Amino acid sequence: MPEPVAEPALNGLRLNLRIISVVIFNFASYLTIGLPLAVLPGYVHDVKGFSAFWAGLVISLQYFATLVSRPHAGRYADLFGPKKIVVFGLCGCVLSGLFYLLAGLSTATPVVCLLLLCLGRVILGIGQSFAGTGATLWGVGVVGSLHIGKVISWNGIASYGAMAIGAPLGVLCYHYTGLTGLAAIIMAVAVTALLFALSRPAVKVSKGKPLPFRAVLGRVWLYGMALALGSAGFGVIATFITLFYDARGWDGAAFALTLFSCAFVGTRLFFPNTVNRVGGLNVAMVCFVVETLGLVLVGVAVDPWMAKVGVLLAGAGFSLVFPALGVVAVKAVPQQNQGAALATYTVFMDLSLGVTGPAAGLLMAWAGVSVIYLAAAGLVAVALLLAWRLKKRPPVETVV
Repeated sequence: MPEPVAEPALNGLRLNLRIISVVIFNFASYLTIGLPLAVLPGYVHDVKGFSAFWAGLVISLQYFATLVSRPHAGRYADLFGPKKIVVFGLCGCVLSGLFYLLAGLSTATPVVCLLLLCLGRVILGIGQSFAGTGATLWGVGVVGSLHIGKVISWNGIASYGAMAIGAPLGVLCYHYTGLTGLAAIIMAVAVTALLFALSRPAVKVSKGKPLPFRAVLGRVWLYGMALALGSAGFGVIATFITLFYDARGWDGAAFALTLFSCAFVGTRLFFPNTVNRVGGLNVAMVCFVVETLGLVLVGVAVDPWMAKVGVLLAGAGFSLVFPALGVVAVKAVPQQNQGAALATYTVFMDLSLGVTGPAAGLLMAWAGVSVIYLAAAGLVAVALLLAWRLKKRPPVETVV
């Protein structure tokens, strides 16, 4: 974990610009994810003639690689500093674009093309976990640990913003330039970010004996469990809201997703200092209440407006869950282990989103699509109880 800066307190526009100057690297890494996201499944299935299983696997490989590599990204950031981790991650993003380019240029059998795409996706997953984790810790090193909640919030805005911009932009680029042109654009984005990262000064790395992974996990796993339970609402809305609207015979599922995204980003922008002022666990509890109400409203909706209001509340509630719990989780370990703590904490969200889709799909097949939103509301309510218990327990002393 980088040492916090020792200069006068930052605030307002100057603080935000300092954070954005580093968060932009996370934006770039997520843009390299978003650009091919809506293109590769169709390319694998329709152009190369593979089944839907292989089309889905090409996308899923990136998330699996991110999940597996994220704890390593945090540990290496603690050891070598976040700048080196960001540079390594962006190099992975460049290499992923290179493999897409080779796949597009390949005149060999479709299997070779598929293999190149799969390799590119795995490398991208590793690259994003390093670039994203490193960018967050670099931001904390630049503005100080007092503003860690705001750094995490800006990283979330950058991530969702890049994905929202990247997907339609990638489809447009593919339409005019094909896979090779899209790959070149991905490489250009990553190389540009890499050059800017290399030109920025590094922050000092904290000295001290790191805790073993088991000890870090023991400090943060309860916060991670609350995050995982709270992420269920996001998972079912992102994955099944279209099917929910279809089952009701309504139009406007895409607009509902837009409402969720606007509520998510808007809440982070309009309440930037809430975690510092009120406290992470207090904010998390309020967020869980709002998210639960929103999910219940979606589950019992008999009119489109009820579903839209529910989605809006769920987006607003979920928005601050990650930074609110993340601040407390990171502060539960010594400074030299906070990179590993942040990465380990984030893995719980990765796992939750990976499990929610298939589990909710099985529940939907058995009980109907409305039930999955009520079930998700129940999980978020459990997260609320867990946050309340964490609030009541004595604080854990960190050993420096």
